[in-house]
Amino acid sequence: MAVLPHEGTYTIMYGPWPIPVGAGYRNGYIARPDKEGRFPTIILSPDINGITAHEKYVARRLARLGLAVVAVDFYPTRPGPGDDPLAAYAAVDDRAGTWTLDEAYQFLSSDDIDWAHTSKVGVMGLDVGGRFAAIVASRRPWVGGLVLVSTPIVGDEDRENQMVQILGRLAVPVLGLYGADDDLVPSETVDLAQETTPAGQFLLYAGAGHGFMDEVGPDFHPGAAEDAILRIAEFFQAVLPPPQLEELG
Repeated sequence: MAVLPHEGTYTIMYGPWPIPVGAGYRNGYIARPDKEGRFPTIILSPDINGITAHEKYVARRLARLGLAVVAVDFYPTRPGPGDDPLAAYAAVDDRAGTWTLDEAYQFLSSDDIDWAHTSKVGVMGLDVGGRFAAIVASRRPWVGGLVLVSTPIVGDEDRENQMVQILGRLAVPVLGLYGADDDLVPSETVDLAQETTPAGQFLLYAGAGHGFMDEVGPDFHPGAAEDAILRIAEFFQAVLPPPQLEELG
């Protein structure tokens, strides 16, 4: 695969991959540099619609910048036409979401995987998927850094864990990226997240809405999306183990 100059320096391997979760499998997607060696690794927690073209695009872009990305779906069965994705999301409680990400980490740590650094792994959440990523980051010693993109900060007062409380107990570095014109996540709640998170940096993109990173969505903001991809890559490269490339014969 050719890599355009602005997209990074690595050719990549990518595609769907079943991720073992419990006694079965969940839909997964892997993108990683097409090189021998181990790379800084991210578990991607998708938004309410599961693994879509957007998650795959983000994974591939980060892989071209030298990161290995594994996305895993929280839902054993995707909602069908006419089903309410919010109801499916609500059915995935915090324990189930955390368990799924734990299983993804176990998959990366298995003897079958020889391309992932697993002493410290990054977790990244898109939209509501950031909730489960944040819970894992607050509880698991193997998490080296957390990225949140357009993840709601308030409105979860009826759930077992509230984002404001989760953010307040995070000890790992955190990067939060949001649109200043997000009609679902008001900018004042992003300010609250910044005040609450000791190790966090939360940024607002002027003129950008909720789905500013989604290249096929109505809110796509090319400038903000490109800056976000580069910031995410730089963040994880700074907080995760560096790549260890193997030279072949």
